[in-house]
Amino acid sequence: MKLWIYKHYKWNLYEVLYIAKHTETLEELVVYKALYNSAEFWNNAIWIRPKDMFQENVEINWVVSPRFTYIWDKKYEDI
Repeated sequence: MKLWIYKHYKWNLYEVLYIAKHTETLEELVVYKALYNSAEFWNNAIWIRPKDMFQENVEINWVVSPRFTYIWDKKYEDI
């Protein structure tokens, strides 16, 4: 998994900062930062999610798509 910019299926952008490991289970975790301002949480919030969940597909209205999509061809400022 690359450390770069990903687009959430709801269209918000996030930057993956680190891949970490849980100290007890050694499960891989993704540490990522929101690239938007949020009144509900805080600006540029930091989040942690299990890597398997970060990379899984979600089904919304009978359409299956990745939860997060790697943005490989352009910088997030251009999107």
